[in-house]
Amino acid sequence: MIIVVTGGSASGKSAHAEDILCSYSKNKLYIATMKPFGKQAHERISRHKKLRSGKGFDTYECFQSLHNVNLDKKYDGILVECMSNLLANEMFSEETVKTNGVIAKILDGIYHICSLSRITVIVTNEVFSDGESYDTETQSYIKLLAELNKNLFNICDIAYESVCGILVPIKGDISLCETL
Repeated sequence: MIIVVTGGSASGKSAHAEDILCSYSKNKLYIATMKPFGKQAHERISRHKKLRSGKGFDTYECFQSLHNVNLDKKYDGILVECMSNLLANEMFSEETVKTNGVIAKILDGIYHICSLSRITVIVTNEVFSDGESYDTETQSYIKLLAELNKNLFNICDIAYESVCGILVPIKGDISLCETL
């Protein structure tokens, strides 16, 4: 079962994703994709750790190449947070921007993660409608994130958008999880 939770910045999508996984999984893993660099990143990581505190998540940091994740134990549910960070890590990992094959690489990693658990919840972002003008590299990133999200919505069983803290169904029915 694949569940995608999307939304804008600070929309509550992370909390919703955690709550969904906690409702349907006892043995949970949080795969963190944000590289801990800079004050803002460290603050965000700290905030997310506090959100998960007491919910029974193990944490696995994976900044690139999800297909290489090797776990020592089996999990009922895995939460992957977040596709926007993972895509940036994959694209901007070296001196030049890499776009060819990055979506396929990420999707291969998602399929691998899904094979390791009963339920996989994937968090992604909506960064497409702010009306800003960006440089060529950022425009490439935004275009690839839109393509990645489109692919995730195609392969998922259930999808939600978090809008101002309200979880809005986009695809599927959460009651499917109860049959697992």
